[in-house]
Amino acid sequence: FVFFVNGFTKGDWFEAFIFAISVAVGLTPEMLPMIVTANLSKGAITMSKKKTIVKNLNAIQNFGAMDILCTDKTGTLTCDKIVLEKYINADGSDDNSKRILRHAYFNSYFQTGLRNLMDKAILSHVRELNLEHLKDDYTKVDEIPFDFTRRRMSVVIEDRQGKRQIITKGAVEEILDVCSYAEFNGHPLTDALKTKAQKISEEMNRQGMRVLAVSQKSFIEKDCNFAIEDEKEMVLIGYLAFLDPPKPSVAEAIEQLYAHGVVVKILSGDNDIVVKAIARQVGIDTSHSLSGLEVEEMDDTALKEAVKNTTLFSKLTPFQKTYIISLLQEQGNTVGFLGDGINDAPVLSRADIGIAMG
Repeated sequence: FVFFVNGFTKGDWFEAFIFAISVAVGLTPEMLPMIVTANLSKGAITMSKKKTIVKNLNAIQNFGAMDILCTDKTGTLTCDKIVLEKYINADGSDDNSKRILRHAYFNSYFQTGLRNLMDKAILSHVRELNLEHLKDDYTKVDEIPFDFTRRRMSVVIEDRQGKRQIITKGAVEEILDVCSYAEFNGHPLTDALKTKAQKISEEMNRQGMRVLAVSQKSFIEKDCNFAIEDEKEMVLIGYLAFLDPPKPSVAEAIEQLYAHGVVVKILSGDNDIVVKAIARQVGIDTSHSLSGLEVEEMDDTALKEAVKNTTLFSKLTPFQKTYIISLLQEQGNTVGFLGDGINDAPVLSRADIGIAMG
């Protein structure tokens, strides 16, 4: 435009050409940010049509450059609609198993922390059975909140007769660590009984169910200020099994990601068997896996090498998830993370592109 205006008005086409070139060279660096922003905005508009809110415009660029997508499992690959499938005694039987449900209900109802999907499933199941009145005979004394290191939480309750008990619910291994007895006819929790307990849990895990263990301790003399140290010498009373099937669209989405050169890795806080069961159902390779304990024991050099080919990470703490992301980034990858849990907050902000569900 400048070339033609200059040429027609001054008649010197060579000078007009030189002037037009100089204008173009001067404008290009000024125009580039506008052009880039316009393209990123176009990407954001396209994503909005897919019901995705882009909170940071620059994320669109990383989104396109992403070559590894790390994803949480619960609520991300799965339906986020957990159902309490079964509740059984410590020996695997289901005689008088409503006692397990009752203790789990008290633990979920009286806690004041953020109720997770499994707590909601327990409360919902009790509501369906019209057993909510059970709580009326008890008052809460104290609680020991959940954390991602212990992987369990406790409440202390008291009945009308003044009998006090602590009820602890959490991951099977972590509950077994604090139990000295099991309700296998009141026997002490020997190594053989621990092995039997783990086998019962693993069998349900293989069916794709998530398992929590419930324990209790009665006649506590202590009145207040309960702490983690009080979670000891407990009695294992049973298990809760939850079903959270994978979303129907996940397998196809993962197939498309592979076709576009994006590697998918699962970073989960759940145990190895459950993670593998879900991974198999959605088409993710399960031959290379690491647990949080193995990650902890490896030095930086070995871990850097291991994360390249490992597709399944289980029993991770939020810190370990963040560390794995940073190791992948150090190797020159653009890493995305897809998650929705409160424990995913640190890793969502550490990834090159954080994608939050729901």
